[in-house]
Amino acid sequence: MKKNKQWSGWGPTGQQAQQHYLVEPRHLAGGGDLRHVTEYLRASGWKDKSKTGGPVVFDSPDKSVRIGYDPYTQPGGWTISGKQTRTQEAWHATLGRQVPVEIVAGVTDALTRPRSAHAPNVWAPLEAQSWETERGQHFTARSPDGDAVVRFHQSAPGQAHWWAGARNEHGTVWEATFTPTTPMHLVQAFSTALADPQPVMRPLGHVPPSQRIRTTSVSVLPSQLSAWQQARITAARAATWASNAFATNKARPQGPGARPYAKAGRMR
Repeated sequence: MKKNKQWSGWGPTGQQAQQHYLVEPRHLAGGGDLRHVTEYLRASGWKDKSKTGGPVVFDSPDKSVRIGYDPYTQPGGWTISGKQTRTQEAWHATLGRQVPVEIVAGVTDALTRPRSAHAPNVWAPLEAQSWETERGQHFTARSPDGDAVVRFHQSAPGQAHWWAGARNEHGTVWEATFTPTTPMHLVQAFSTALADPQPVMRPLGHVPPSQRIRTTSVSVLPSQLSAWQQARITAARAATWASNAFATNKARPQGPGARPYAKAGRMR
């Protein structure tokens, strides 16, 4: 007669479950594990230019964008810079150290993917999650709990930038800014990740001390954590492979004497 065994996740039996917490709202969850961002970039073909003991630095495959994380300077945090190209002005974004990595990844993941053909709308994801918007001197959206804000800030003609921030009962937790030349789909990717109502997970000892957050205790096996992380990396590799394969096929001639499609279409 078989005995019923308690299911123990993906990994081998005998693992010790670890206590984690699901934290909401995510904008007050604290910075999190940098590898959530960096391993996805690595799997997407970005070059790790970091030096041992120094800031984190990643360059895009075409060297047009650099992402850095510096915990050693004040205020420190994430910097994302795009070089001027034929179709894009130079741009720059800064995200403070306590911006949750899941929100940072909204922007950095988007940099690894082809741009959507749809016109971006920064405010739509916020309004879809019941953020209050108001038009005044600046266009502002405020989270339902009142603790996070996104603002298009125009201090003078020709001087404008996107600003976002979060605060709790202790004061400002983080700030993020985007120059007005930042590609709009990246600002929308940021607002989408910011407004996402899904909680984020933090290990024991990494939950910020705040009465403004709600936590749910969960027991997680190391193998479960590893499987979730690996699934994200696998998705990045698959997307990169598909994108490269498409680009290769698009550039490859279709056989001897092949002509551009428009010319071929006129042949009888």
